[in-house]
Amino acid sequence: MDTSRLTSDRYNDYSSTEASPSEESPPGTISNYVSGPRRYQRLGEDSSSTTWYQTLIHLLKGNIGTGLLSLPLAVKNAGIVLGPLSLVFMGIIAVHCMDLLVKCAHHLCQRNQRPFVDYGDALMYSMQGSPSQWLQRHSVWGRRIVGFFLILTQLGFCCVYFVFLADNIKQVVEAANGTTNDCSSNETLVLVESMDSRLYILSFLPFLILLVFITNLRYLSIFSLLANLSMLGSVIMIYQYIGRDIPDPTSLSFVSSWRSYALFFGTAIFAFEGIGVVLPLENKMKIPHQFPVVLYVGMGIVTILYISMGTLGYLRFGSSIQASITLNLPNCWFYQSVKLLYSFGIFITFALQFYVAAEIIVPAVTLHVHDRWVRCMDLTVRAALVCITWSC
Repeated sequence: MDTSRLTSDRYNDYSSTEASPSEESPPGTISNYVSGPRRYQRLGEDSSSTTWYQTLIHLLKGNIGTGLLSLPLAVKNAGIVLGPLSLVFMGIIAVHCMDLLVKCAHHLCQRNQRPFVDYGDALMYSMQGSPSQWLQRHSVWGRRIVGFFLILTQLGFCCVYFVFLADNIKQVVEAANGTTNDCSSNETLVLVESMDSRLYILSFLPFLILLVFITNLRYLSIFSLLANLSMLGSVIMIYQYIGRDIPDPTSLSFVSSWRSYALFFGTAIFAFEGIGVVLPLENKMKIPHQFPVVLYVGMGIVTILYISMGTLGYLRFGSSIQASITLNLPNCWFYQSVKLLYSFGIFITFALQFYVAAEIIVPAVTLHVHDRWVRCMDLTVRAALVCITWSC
């Protein structure tokens, strides 16, 4: 794929809302898909291509989220032997699918002389190249279906992040009076009731709205770096606790029942939540051919982190492991800070997961308004989408 980037960076260069082919257009006529009446200009983003390390930061941020903390419980549901082996297998499959997706996008770009394709474009152009006339005629619907499910997935992650932020901050506040510097206890005691969780969720709403107003990935990479550092600190604190005094594992289940394994599978799939950001990140790189290396390095780190966290967490706490491993940590300020650091990381991750859905929805809306109202409509749609995830 051509490594050059357009001098004027637009949503339509990589967004699934570029001028869509009309359903009356003859199948396979690429020229109908390239031109449109007006392109959406990304606000304040003339040179927004990212370097390889900025892309790596975003890739790690997009994959390390709330699912990591629930992997010890997932390993419990699969067994101490079957669980880690399954995570290895799922990691290999996930990386292979991501790499295959990028290679298909490169092939379609070369075949159709396009600088970028996104998820919807990839399916649409693949359907156009199919020998089936029916698939060629309905290729535009493939694009719309992919866009719909991608929006549903990414905004679903954002809904989970709202709940995670509210619950963790609520736990820290309510246990504040009973939190000491003594880390000998391993229970978080709720001593003082505070306001309802829904009010905590509401308190995050204006800050998340302001955060998603950052539309440039280069600027967002600064926040992603800070979030990665805070989450790295919290993960190190968790590791140094669960890596000590590991009891005899012979009493643990090696292989669990198929019924509980289904719970493991759902949690593990949720943990591998970064596939939705693969093409947007690759499309924004200055040198796209560097992305496969970034992908393998980043996902290798993520997979190792998943396996070690899930295995060590279950070995350390056994059958008493809770839905989030942070709930098993001692009730002292050192370990309570894990929740605060991780919550900050999830706060920034909200913007990255939201970015993918906004890439599809925002241009589709702003293309139908006058130029003078584009900026206002852009921010209004973003704020409205955050409010939707908040209300869910």
